[in-house]
Amino acid sequence: MELSDYLPIALMLVLAILFAGVSLIVSYLISYKRPTAEKLEPYECGIVTEAEPIQRFPVKFYLVAILFVIFDVEIIFLFAWASVFGTLGWGGVAAIAIFTLLIVETLGYVWKRGALDWNVSRRARYRSTADAPAGEQAA
Repeated sequence: MELSDYLPIALMLVLAILFAGVSLIVSYLISYKRPTAEKLEPYECGIVTEAEPIQRFPVKFYLVAILFVIFDVEIIFLFAWASVFGTLGWGGVAAIAIFTLLIVETLGYVWKRGALDWNVSRRARYRSTADAPAGEQAA
């Protein structure tokens, strides 16, 4: 492959950036600029907030989403590695082995920390001393 083979891709990238830039500039120029009190308030799904929530939103949802993205990206890397497996040799096998080992270690760490355990009553930090098994009583 030569550098000229990438010309259509570069041209499409330039056109996409130009389109986005021109769209932003034109929308700014033709938009109304009359801020009102209603327009300056934060929008929350069309519902006017009356009070702060009673409890905080559990961070578990975000943590599981981030873990999903991490392991999803690992699968993408494995597919890319598998498509060029024959040309990489033993160096490629060693690199993907180290990568997979680190990902498995991360899974073991978050599992041990209880990030994947949704049952709050089973987690050690939420147990009272009366609920804890004999060997795990708090000092």
